[in-house]
Amino acid sequence: MNIAESSAVASRLTWFKSSYSGTEGGDCVEVAAAGEVVHVRDSKAVAGPVVRVSRAAWAGFLQGA
Repeated sequence: MNIAESSAVASRLTWFKSSYSGTEGGDCVEVAAAGEVVHVRDSKAVAGPVVRVSRAAWAGFLQGA
């Protein structure tokens, strides 16, 4: 999948920003779950790259965070 394809897929997802993110901007990530994949992106660069990980990997990351 190239960046253009990734952007097209990302635009169809429902993204969620952390409740810890303020309204002033700053360093934030957004996530969107689709099937067995969790998509992660920089909220300031919505047309930029998207990292895709399995739900199991995302759950492990959250457990360790």
